[in-house]
Amino acid sequence: MEFCTSSMFSSLVVITIFLPLITADLNSDKQALLDFLAAVPHRRNLNWSSTSPICSSWIGVTCSQDNSSVSILRLPAVGFMGHIPSNTLGKLDSLRTLSLRSNRFNGDLPSDITTLPSLQYLYLQHNNFTGDLPASFSRQLDVLDLSFNSFTGDIPETIQNLTLLTRLNFQNNNLSGSIPNLNLTRLKLLNLSYNQLSGSIPSSLQRFPNSSFVGNSLLCVGGSVVLILLALIILCCCMKKKNNGGSGVLKGKTSGGGRTEKPKEEFGSGVQEPEKNKLVFFEGCSYNFDLEDLLRASAEVLGKGSYGTAYKAVLEESTTVVVKRLKEVVVGKKDFEQQMEIIGRVGQHPNVVPLRAYYYSKDEKLLVYDYIPGGSLSTLLHGTHFSFLSFL
Repeated sequence: MEFCTSSMFSSLVVITIFLPLITADLNSDKQALLDFLAAVPHRRNLNWSSTSPICSSWIGVTCSQDNSSVSILRLPAVGFMGHIPSNTLGKLDSLRTLSLRSNRFNGDLPSDITTLPSLQYLYLQHNNFTGDLPASFSRQLDVLDLSFNSFTGDIPETIQNLTLLTRLNFQNNNLSGSIPNLNLTRLKLLNLSYNQLSGSIPSSLQRFPNSSFVGNSLLCVGGSVVLILLALIILCCCMKKKNNGGSGVLKGKTSGGGRTEKPKEEFGSGVQEPEKNKLVFFEGCSYNFDLEDLLRASAEVLGKGSYGTAYKAVLEESTTVVVKRLKEVVVGKKDFEQQMEIIGRVGQHPNVVPLRAYYYSKDEKLLVYDYIPGGSLSTLLHGTHFSFLSFL
């Protein structure tokens, strides 16, 4: 009996000491949120009230298990407009998740938000934030998504300190300068595409696909593209040497080497007779270049599909095309040409990107398409560049 009385007394002492502290923390968080809501115009009514219980009735607010503080704040597409005032959300010391995506916030991002000590997940994509990225971030961050804003300046070197980071997305901003050497071993997803970054890709990040870096015209995509093009040039030279230089230059739809063109009825899609080391153009194609022109073109990797890699090639005459290099496609010449005829007929549909030309050899198979600016269909539908571009 004395033991029970002693335990009850101890419990009452603990409650008496710590309950005011818990209440004080929660009231502090509540006031910080009310100050934020009062300072930022918004379209959606959140029904936050100083008289209602914050942990059970406030929209977008989740408290810790003991209801001592706010741990999650999710307010996507609420219609917030303007700046995030300092000393509001930055007072939520126990906040682990903050999602303010798809609003209309602008101006600088307050550093007191990015440095919240418990913050693990920060989603601020699809807003209008400007200025430099904050130099400091919480060391607890697991996900950092600041994509589709208007941030400028360099990527801060301090990102290297976020050793727990698994996802980093800065795509579609106006970031410039070089990419820091982010040796983050836990990082699984990276997207720095469609900025103004320059220089080379650090060795620590070359494990990520090229789609993580596309849209940076001054950024070196890596040595793989150079090696591929070099291999194509060597292949072309060897084949030309084998032919003793007898093959002429194919321009547009004209055939060279003195060979006559087969009647069109033998080629269902109007494909001219293939020649060794020649691009075969489809009827109606207005392009005027040959294989050597294509090999000399500057190339940029657009993405990878199940059948190969797609490149954006800019020729000397400022003609831009997409070249699909097929990989591990083992097929005879006749079967390949028949498949090209089928694809050529499908390309005549107004909603399909037409196949303009192809190249066949035993070791190399290339497809040439029109270049359509503005990104892929997947990008327009899903708003992400993580998906790869595929033409087959």
